[in-house]
Amino acid sequence: MAPEDLRIALVSGNYNYVRDGANQALNRLVGFLLRSGCKVRIYSPTVAEPAFPPTGDLVSLPAVAAPGRAEYRVPIGLPARVRRDLEAFDPNIIHIASPDVSAHRAVTWARKRGIPSIASVHTRFETYLAYYHLELFEPAVRATLRRLYRRCDALLVPAESTAAVLRAQRMNRNIAIWSRGVDRAQFNPERRSLEWRRSLGIGDEELVVAFLGRIVMEKGLDVFAAVHDELIARGIAHRVLVIGEGPARPWFEKALPAGLFVGHQEGEDLARALASADVFLNPSITETFGNVTLEAMACAMPVVAAVATGATNLVRDGETGTLAEPGDICALAAAIAAYAADPDLRRRHGEAGLAFAKTQDWDVINGSVLKTYARAIERRERLARIKG
Repeated sequence: MAPEDLRIALVSGNYNYVRDGANQALNRLVGFLLRSGCKVRIYSPTVAEPAFPPTGDLVSLPAVAAPGRAEYRVPIGLPARVRRDLEAFDPNIIHIASPDVSAHRAVTWARKRGIPSIASVHTRFETYLAYYHLELFEPAVRATLRRLYRRCDALLVPAESTAAVLRAQRMNRNIAIWSRGVDRAQFNPERRSLEWRRSLGIGDEELVVAFLGRIVMEKGLDVFAAVHDELIARGIAHRVLVIGEGPARPWFEKALPAGLFVGHQEGEDLARALASADVFLNPSITETFGNVTLEAMACAMPVVAAVATGATNLVRDGETGTLAEPGDICALAAAIAAYAADPDLRRRHGEAGLAFAKTQDWDVINGSVLKTYARAIERRERLARIKG
């Protein structure tokens, strides 16, 4: 099937109103699809002042504020005006990017019309519950996800490690890999700036441990802070650099009183801040793909991370960084201590990570999504011919 024949309706819980790795990947995908000749229409909640302009035509979905996280919007369905818009657009494939009410309705809409639906999995939502002491509800959440994903023709996941977890959870048999690329023009070692470090009071020889991302508890902030405390207890001199914003920033600032919080950064400023650190620590277990981890690797920085789906697909233990069991404070601290004691080890692992990052080309990666769309449509058409 030629790209010009594809008409894709993308339904997302967050396309551009709050910036995160998932919606930046979606916007980059839509840009690629449009350049390839596809027709794309996006359905997502909107706000008066979004984090960035949307790529493509965006239709607003009704939504309510997420409980306890008012910056996020939860789509609540497909009202008549949206269904009319869908009918007029006449998609031949539906792509859902978040497991919410609107996604369920979109899959139902597609199934009634014999249109294939694809789900991309960006976050392991069931893992969030532990950070809010709601583990009791994890089986119910997993069952709800399974019901949605098994009604889809295929799943798109960013790494084989995530695919293995979803297969074990019986989410879907047809799982394809949609990895992530990195903008090498933006993220590279040349962005490192000793002058910028000095402006923050960081000595040229001081070890800087970086955090990058939304400052929310599910990013493993408690583990990050505990590793910092363990390094202090071991007498390992270091500075902590926190890049990002989020509702848990007051908690994080209290936990890291000597931390350097530089807030939300974009473009060259973001790349400079990240490249000016020495070690990247990512204790999160909630991501399906560590976008920030790959960006750190593109800056030739060794990564210390938890063994989780967002890291094991990127970090080669003992080659591009160090992996430790989730929540193992001593192991994570020991890895950073090893890099503090051996600059040559930092250099070797950083260079190996950079070499890997150079292989992650966005257009090649997004091309795999086009192929998944085409296969799903062709499979649905073949089944229709057999039944007919």
